[in-house]
Amino acid sequence: MRVIAGTARGKNLQALPGEDVTRPTINRVKEAMFSSVQFLVPGARVLDLFAGSGQLGIEALSRGAKSCIFVDRSSDALAVVKANCKTAGVDRQSDIRQGEAMPFLANIRGPFDLVLLDPPFHYNTLNEVLPALADKVAPGGVVLAESEREA
Repeated sequence: MRVIAGTARGKNLQALPGEDVTRPTINRVKEAMFSSVQFLVPGARVLDLFAGSGQLGIEALSRGAKSCIFVDRSSDALAVVKANCKTAGVDRQSDIRQGEAMPFLANIRGPFDLVLLDPPFHYNTLNEVLPALADKVAPGGVVLAESEREA
């Protein structure tokens, strides 16, 4: 897994082994995601909820985002996020927080220009989280969400 564009292009990022805690986004999906918001990213305030390895937020920072808050409930995942931010040289723009998504959203103001969601599959998480983001996204802001393919 690596950063595909920007100031950290080509930097290799770590991920926790297995897919129990993290499920890295493949490069072609990541490229498509960021191509769709390429003009929004520079200067953006980003929220990487369900951060996992932090690769999506790091990609945004590498492409010129102003700041990113990384949130995950796993302390092991957040240790990887911290190491990856340092490797990519974006640790100064990073705010890494441990917690559950819904309580975090209840207590954060925003607004965010870009919200990146890659929640655990099989729990219907997006149906709960998306409405909670309604007043956290800046006017003109975008939510990019990965979801499982319906069976």
